[in-house]
Amino acid sequence: MKVDSFVDINSIKPNSLNSVNEKVLKTKDDKALRDVCNSFEAFFMNQILETSLKTTKVAGGGTGSEIIKGMYTDAISRASAGSMGISDMLYKFLSERK
Repeated sequence: MKVDSFVDINSIKPNSLNSVNEKVLKTKDDKALRDVCNSFEAFFMNQILETSLKTTKVAGGGTGSEIIKGMYTDAISRASAGSMGISDMLYKFLSERK
């Protein structure tokens, strides 16, 4: 068997795997940051909804209406997380300052 080409040892980068690991970590960090920003937006929307619906009778006026209203505002805020633009602004701000 004849070998026609040789690999120059000097051309091999010893830390070539580190750059791959850094990219994977950066991707995981970006996803974690995005999740936190979306969670903050959901919390923010929940606070706005609770304040604005405080005096309404959305869930009726009987026993347990505050619990139902809380579940309602929580469901809406979680469903709208990431869609209002607050999380995008926060993500952009925080990712530039890493």
